[in-house]
Amino acid sequence: MKVSAIIPAAGSGQRFGEVKQFKLLAGRPLLFHALKPFLQSDYIDEVVVVVPQENVEFFHRDVVSMSAGKPVKVVAGGSHRQNSVKHGVNASDSDSTLVCIHDAARPFVTEDLIQNSISACENVDGAVVAIISKDTVKYSENGLVKETINREKIWLAQTPQTFNKQKLLLALDNAHKNQLTGTDESTLMEAMGYSIKLVDGHPNNFKITTQDDWMRAEAVAHQLTDSRSGRFKEVHDD
Repeated sequence: MKVSAIIPAAGSGQRFGEVKQFKLLAGRPLLFHALKPFLQSDYIDEVVVVVPQENVEFFHRDVVSMSAGKPVKVVAGGSHRQNSVKHGVNASDSDSTLVCIHDAARPFVTEDLIQNSISACENVDGAVVAIISKDTVKYSENGLVKETINREKIWLAQTPQTFNKQKLLLALDNAHKNQLTGTDESTLMEAMGYSIKLVDGHPNNFKITTQDDWMRAEAVAHQLTDSRSGRFKEVHDD
């Protein structure tokens, strides 16, 4: 079973206020932190990075320098995430049966999370790393509470998300045909009726969307940095 990692990093950073994937975190671009575990993972056969057109050549050189011989492709993204993901999937090795998609803005992903998301796909169409909600969840309309939802049934999706490659392509084509937009690829797979399994994530595997998230990331990076090597350690809370 061959697995291609797809890292979409072509966003414009509108909500963040700047292009965050190249912003330095602990001395390295944010994207590099997200990439490193995939380059190191024995479960990943190749890595496809999707960046803005103007960054393809420059970034390809830098990624190859840290790839340790693992096949790496850098391709141009589209106008929206779904388009960028499709570009990445289409560029992946024709022999790949699974694609493992990860947000470039989640710098604290670990090799264990990658492995678990891939292993969970053995008998299902896909797997999503997620954490169960610890907060009470309210459903509202026009600012008024309509319902309190049982939080034990609420999971907060993260990435990586791993899917059967051919079925994901069908889901992406279906979304394009029917003008569907999903906040993640699992949404598009669910719309097709495919079976998606939940895999335990980790609180540190959060997505950097706002400046407050960036401050949190700097604090986590400081906690996880080994002062002797200057590299992130894979540390998990018990």
